[in-house]
Amino acid sequence: MYYFCANALKIILSMFGRIKVYQKENTNVSGGFVLACTHTGWVDILWLGVSMLPVKIHYMAKKELFQSRFLKWFMEQLHAFPVDRKNPGPSAIKTPRKLLKAGKVVGVFPSGTRTSEEVPLKRGAVTMAGYAKVPIVPVAYQGPNNLKDLFKRVKPRIIFGEPIYLPEELPLKQGMEVMMEQLELSLHDLQKQLQAFE
Repeated sequence: MYYFCANALKIILSMFGRIKVYQKENTNVSGGFVLACTHTGWVDILWLGVSMLPVKIHYMAKKELFQSRFLKWFMEQLHAFPVDRKNPGPSAIKTPRKLLKAGKVVGVFPSGTRTSEEVPLKRGAVTMAGYAKVPIVPVAYQGPNNLKDLFKRVKPRIIFGEPIYLPEELPLKQGMEVMMEQLELSLHDLQKQLQAFE
């Protein structure tokens, strides 16, 4: 189901313009890792999934998307799992931690919501990566954000940054603070790089 949907989306999205993918070699990581991507609209979720094929992404999604029976089934087929964004307790990282330990890729949008402006990042990506002791691969996207942009044929571009690893020489909390700083800097730099490609 995942591959069927992803390949169907690839065909449909490509009708509006092919995506340019930069530095995908940065995803050649041994074992599981967290993909932390900028988030400006619903289209970036689709293009991120397509650009990672044949690797599957397990997306963290807001629990509201799992309330109806059909949507719950559909989200599960796409390997998404629910999280309560308003009350993210310790249980919120149990599922992603298991996935990461099993060598899977977990997709997160650290801005926490769709925005075209720079906002303070949520700590979810770093928390998951830190406790699972896996790297974070930062990702920046620029391109169509909605149907209107697709029909305008706004060109999509995505760039993968170098993996960010937990510093082994530091205590866990300090190490995660370092990861957080590196993630913010990396996402900012990647967005600048994409703008330079225009």
